[in-house]
Amino acid sequence: MRQKLIFFVLIFVDIITIMISLYLSLFIRFEGTVPMEWMSSYYNNIIIAIGLYLASFWFFRLYTRIWQYAGVNELVAITLSGVVGACLFYAGAWSGIVPWLPKSVYFINCILVVFLTCGSRLGLRLYYYFRTAQYRKTGNPTLIVGAGDAGVMLARELSQRYYESKRLVGFVDDDKNKIGHRLVGTKVLGDRNDLGKIIKKFDVGEVIIAMPSAGGNVIREVMNACMQYGCEVKTLPGLYELIDGAIKVSQLRTISVEDLLRREPVELDMVAIQQFLKGKHVLVTGAGGSIGSEICRQVAKMKPNRLVLLGKGENSIYEIRQELALTFPEVELVPIIADVRDKKRLEQVFQEVQPQVVFHAAAHKHVPLMEVQPVEAVKNNVFGTKAVAEIADEAGVESFIMISTDKAVNPSSVMGATKRVAELIIQEYSQKSKTIFAAVRFGNVLGSRGSVLPLFRKQIINGGPVTVTDPEMKRYFMTIPEASQLVLQAGAQATGGEVFVLDMGEPVKIVDLAKDVIRLSGLEPEKDISISFCGLRPGEKLFEELLTAEEGTQSTRHEKIFVANIKGVNKASLDSMLDELKVQVEPDKIIELLKAIVPTYRPNH
Repeated sequence: MRQKLIFFVLIFVDIITIMISLYLSLFIRFEGTVPMEWMSSYYNNIIIAIGLYLASFWFFRLYTRIWQYAGVNELVAITLSGVVGACLFYAGAWSGIVPWLPKSVYFINCILVVFLTCGSRLGLRLYYYFRTAQYRKTGNPTLIVGAGDAGVMLARELSQRYYESKRLVGFVDDDKNKIGHRLVGTKVLGDRNDLGKIIKKFDVGEVIIAMPSAGGNVIREVMNACMQYGCEVKTLPGLYELIDGAIKVSQLRTISVEDLLRREPVELDMVAIQQFLKGKHVLVTGAGGSIGSEICRQVAKMKPNRLVLLGKGENSIYEIRQELALTFPEVELVPIIADVRDKKRLEQVFQEVQPQVVFHAAAHKHVPLMEVQPVEAVKNNVFGTKAVAEIADEAGVESFIMISTDKAVNPSSVMGATKRVAELIIQEYSQKSKTIFAAVRFGNVLGSRGSVLPLFRKQIINGGPVTVTDPEMKRYFMTIPEASQLVLQAGAQATGGEVFVLDMGEPVKIVDLAKDVIRLSGLEPEKDISISFCGLRPGEKLFEELLTAEEGTQSTRHEKIFVANIKGVNKASLDSMLDELKVQVEPDKIIELLKAIVPTYRPNH
C-alpha cells in the first residue's frame, strides 16, 4: 500500500516538474518575459511533453526503484531518462506532432528536467534519512575496520538497514591519506594502532572488519585488541565466499578460525577449469565426505552435463544430492551407492554413467584408527584406488585425479604409507594408459570430518579440557573450498603422471589453534578452558611434510600449484609386491610389505 502511494506521489511530482521545467526553459530563453505566441506553443506542447517524459521515466524504471537506497546507478538512470525524454520531445516537434519551440529550449528543458527530478528523488532520500535519524543516536556504537570499497558499502548498509541496532562512530584504516577525512559522512578516526584508544573513547560495542582480502594475521590482531575491551567482533565474508556467490558483502558474521588462518586469495584460471569440466560426465568417489562433497559443489559450478555422486554412505550421498539439486537444478545428478573395493559394481557403474573425468576422493583418512586396522587401510586406500584406476583405464576415461595427503611424505603411519602406495599406482597407470592420471597432495583441511577443529569445539562445549598432542606439533591447513578449487585447477593442467603439491602456506601450531578456538567461543585459555597435552598417538608425527628432501618441485602455470619430482615406478616390482599385499591379513606382515614398497615409511610405534 505504501509503495503504491509513493508511486502515485512520484508521478504527480514528475508531472509538476515537467510543467515547471518547460516554462522555466522559455523564461530563461526569453530572459524573463515570454511572448504570448510562445506561451500558446507552451500550452500546445505540455501534454505531449508530459507523456513522452513519463514514458522515458517508466522505461528506465524510475517508479520501481527503492529511493531509500539511491546511489550512482539511480543518478545515471535519471540522467538517461531525461536525455531520452528530451530527444523524444524534440523528435515530436521535428515530425510535426507539436508546434516548434526555440531549439535552445529543448536543451535547457533537458537540463532542468534532470536537475529537478534528481532534486525530487533526493528529497525522498533525505526524508528516509531524517526519519531514521533518531535511531542513529541510540544504536550500539559500531566501528568499521577498513575504509575501502567494502567498508563504504557496509557503512551504507548500516545507515539504511541496521540504523535501529547499530550506530556507526567511524572508520579505522592504515592508509594515512584517509585519516581525518570523511566517507559517507563518517570520519576515519585513525589506524589499527589507534584501535584501543578509539574503542575506549567512543565506548565501541561492536567492531566490524570490512577487509575481505585481509590476511589471518590482520584479523587476529584486530580480534585480540577488541577482546581486551569486551567488544563483539564481526567480519565480512572472505573472498572465497564472495566469489562463490552464496554470500553477499552485507552478510556479517562472527570471526571464525578460517578467518584467522586466511591467506592471500588464490586466483583461478576459470577458463581452463571450465574447458576441463563443462559439458562433461564427471564422477566423484567419496562424494559424501568433506572433500568429496566440496569437489562436487565446485564441479557443479562448471556446468558439467552429468555429475555422478559415488559413495558407500547412503545418508551423506542423499544430503549432497539434495543440496546440489536445489542449487544447480540444471545439472544431471546421479547418486550411486557403491564401495570402491567392489570391482564388479564399479564396472557396472562406469558402463552406465560413462564418466569422462574422475575425482577419486574416497579413502580411509583417520590415522590412529588405521594404525590398528591396517588390513582395512590397505583394502580401501590401496586396492580401492587400484580398482577405480583400472576400470577408468579400461573405460577410456579422459582424466583421473586422486586426492592424496602430506602424510604420504616420509610416512610414519599406515594411512600415510597406503596413500603413498596409491600415488605409485596412479603413476604406474599413467605410464601405460591413454587416460591422464595424476594425484594432488595437500595437508589438513579445516572443519573436515575427523579433523581437529570439530573435536576442539565439542571439548569446549563439554567444558574442556581441550586436548593437544604436543606443544610443538604443527600442521599445514587449508579451507575446504580452497583445497577443492585448487584440485580442479590441478586437474585442468594435468598431462599425466604428476603428483601435484598445493602451496599450503606456513604450518600452524596446534596449540595456537586450540587457543584461538577457545577465544572465539568467548572464553579464555587456561582460565575458563584448560589445555592438556596427551602425547603422540600411534602413527602421528610432530611435523608433516609436503615433499621429501630429495624430491623438490617444479613450478606450474599456477603459482599455488607445484609438481613433485618423484622417481619413476618399477612396474614389475610394484605389481609383484601388490599381489603379495593383496592376500596378506597379518598386520605385522602388512607393515613389512608397506616398508618394502615405500622405503621412506618409518612406523613410530
